[in-house]
Amino acid sequence: MTNRPEPNGLAPALLAWWEQHGRKDLPWQRDPTPYRVWVSEIMLQQTQVTTVMRYYDRFMTRYPDVRALAAAPLDRVLHLWSGLGYYARARNLHRAARVVGERHGGELPEEFDELLALPGIGPSTAGAILALSRNRRHPILDGNAKRVIARYFGVSGWPGKSAVSRQLWQLADASTPDESVARYTQAIMDLGATVCGRGRPECGRCPLAASCVAQQTGRVGEIPAAKPRRERPRRDTVALMVTRADGAVLLERRPAEGIWGGLWGLPEADHADEAAGWCERRLGCAPRSIERRPLLVHAFTHFELGIHPVLVRIADGAVMEGDGWLWYNRRDPAEVGLAAPVAKLLTTIGDQA
Repeated sequence: MTNRPEPNGLAPALLAWWEQHGRKDLPWQRDPTPYRVWVSEIMLQQTQVTTVMRYYDRFMTRYPDVRALAAAPLDRVLHLWSGLGYYARARNLHRAARVVGERHGGELPEEFDELLALPGIGPSTAGAILALSRNRRHPILDGNAKRVIARYFGVSGWPGKSAVSRQLWQLADASTPDESVARYTQAIMDLGATVCGRGRPECGRCPLAASCVAQQTGRVGEIPAAKPRRERPRRDTVALMVTRADGAVLLERRPAEGIWGGLWGLPEADHADEAAGWCERRLGCAPRSIERRPLLVHAFTHFELGIHPVLVRIADGAVMEGDGWLWYNRRDPAEVGLAAPVAKLLTTIGDQA
């Protein structure tokens, strides 16, 4: 039976590895203020570094500090977030910035409990903000660190179970050094992202391999245990691409909560044959033509959405009253948030609407 390694042996090996192989020039590592680290940590939740890098600098240019973000319309924040997915992150980021403006004078607080009280910030994110920006000793347990800790100490079970999570947090805390906390925090995230990957870990390059319980017992592929699989159900909807002769497409703001909360999307119907009646009821006009377009399937974490697009051409002059509607000019698009499938469907309409 392999003995579990001592927690105090993890940091020295990780720090030595990071000096040679760690990532040291990521955009948020330059001038790592609490705000810059916070934005990066929120973007990095369930999203690859390479994807985030395409968004981060543009976001920081537009909103360089908490005050700028708090003052921004939510539509513009969601517009810059379009394509990153998990839009609740952007809504919470925006809400938190406004809370910071109201309660903390526009400066992100630097006390753990005050950070934890902000929308969208959990214990690992709060710890990472303070560790990476202020070198304060706080353990983290993001997806990468969770994988490294679980394998190194041989913690079986799905990390989503409360007993397993508690054990991992205890080990993460015991392994976090008193000094060089920022470098250690970046090191454990880097190792999980670049070496101790979920699918194909490169144990031959790992500085922890000699002491790693999962490696020594041949259980690297089993630890951490995957979330119990559930059949992913399929939902279907009809998306109405209502298009005027001038090329503008009618968009509807989605509810604040739920799928694509707060983003702008296409009006929906239960059946394609409802398109004509929908136009007559809502726009007071009959369609010039109706054309069914190919199915688009979009995968979410817990289900698949089958989108059945229907292109509905109407004459100019139709007006939709209310703040929840927008005639979207595809040639000069407004800065609003669009979910990726909606943005894709808009590109399929073509110029001859």
